[in-house]
Amino acid sequence: MNFSKQKLTLALKRYNFFLLFVVTILGIAGAWFIGLASGAEKGPGAFKKQLFGLVAGLIIASFVSFIDYHFICRFVILYYIVGTLMVAATKFSPLGTDLNTGSYRWLDLPGINLQPSELTKIILVLTLAVFLDKREERMNQLRTLVMATLIMVLPTGFVLVQSDLSSSMVMIFLFAIMTFTAGLSYKIVLPILGIGVPAFIALFWYIQQPYQVILRDYQLERIIGFLNPEKYANSTMYQQNHSVQAIASGQLIGKSFMSNASDTRGYRYVDINEADFIFSVIGEEVGFIGSCIIIALLAAVVILCVKASRAAYDRLGMLIAIGIAAMFMFQIFANIGVATRMLPNTGLPLPFLSAGLSSMAGSMIGIGLILNIDYQSSSRGRHGGFSML
Repeated sequence: MNFSKQKLTLALKRYNFFLLFVVTILGIAGAWFIGLASGAEKGPGAFKKQLFGLVAGLIIASFVSFIDYHFICRFVILYYIVGTLMVAATKFSPLGTDLNTGSYRWLDLPGINLQPSELTKIILVLTLAVFLDKREERMNQLRTLVMATLIMVLPTGFVLVQSDLSSSMVMIFLFAIMTFTAGLSYKIVLPILGIGVPAFIALFWYIQQPYQVILRDYQLERIIGFLNPEKYANSTMYQQNHSVQAIASGQLIGKSFMSNASDTRGYRYVDINEADFIFSVIGEEVGFIGSCIIIALLAAVVILCVKASRAAYDRLGMLIAIGIAAMFMFQIFANIGVATRMLPNTGLPLPFLSAGLSSMAGSMIGIGLILNIDYQSSSRGRHGGFSML
C-alpha cells in the first residue's frame, strides 16, 4: 500500500500540471470571449457549449497522456487511412456539408458537425514521426524524402480540395519542420530553398494573372485586397479593417474594464468573430495588457512543446512534440496575423480560444501527447522505465 502511494506521488510530481493549467486558463478565457462575441441572446449557450468542449478536451488530453505514445503509434496506419477518408468524405460523400459557407469542410454526423482536418493534422504528425523515426540512417536518401512527401501530400490534397488552403498550409509547414528536425542535410535544404524561393515568387506572380487556375476567386481577392487595402477597404478588407479598429478601441485595459466604455463593440461588425477573428474580441474587451497576457500564455504552450521535444526520451517523442509545436505556432501566428491585418485573410482557429469543438479536440489530443512525452522522458530518463500504467 505504501509502495503504491509512493509510486502515485512520484508519478504526480513528474506530471506537467503547469501545461494543463495554462491550457485550462486559455480555454476558460476563450469560452468567455466566445460568449461575449455571440451577443446577449446566444452568448450564454455559446459559453456553455465551449466550456463543455473544454472539459471534454481536458478529459481527452488526460486520457491520451496516460497511454504510452509508443503504443498509440502502433496504429498510425489505421489513423492515417481513417483520417484521409474522413477529409475526402467532406467533399465526395453525402455526409459532407458546408454549413452555408460554400466550403465543404465538415461531416454532418449525428449530434455534431465534425471538421476532420483538425484531427488530420495530429494524425499527420504521428504518421510522419513514425516514418521518419524508422529512417534515421536513410533520412537523406531520395526514396525517404519522396515517401515522406507522399505521406503529407495525400491528406493535404484532400484538405486543399475542400477549399481549406489555410489548413493545408499548416500541414505543409509541420511537414517541413519535422523533416528538417529529423536530420535533413543542409546539402539538400539549401538547393531546395534555392529552387523554392524563385518558384514561390513566380507562383505569386502567376496567381495574380487573370488566367490563373490555382486559387478560387475569393482566395485571390483576399490576397489582392491585402496588397491593396485602401482600394478594397469596403469589400475584401472589410473584416480585417473592422478587426483592427476593434482591437485599437480596446486601448490599454479593454472595454470590459473601462469605467466609461460604451456598450457598442466594434467586433460586432466582424463576421466569424467567435472563431477566425476571436482576437478582435480579445483586443477590444481586455485591451493591450490582456492581449499580451493571452499571447504570453499561447507562447508558453509552444515553448513547453519545444521543451518536451528537446527532453524527449527518444527520437519518436522528439518528432511528435516538434510537429505539435509547429502546428500550434503556425496557427497562432496566422490567426493573430490575420486579425491584426499583418497577413491575408485565412480561416484558421486560434488554439484553445476559438469556437469549434473539432478544433478543441484536435488541440487537446496534441496537448495529451505532449504531456505523455514529457512524462515518459522524465520517468524513463531518470528512473529506468518506470511507467504510470
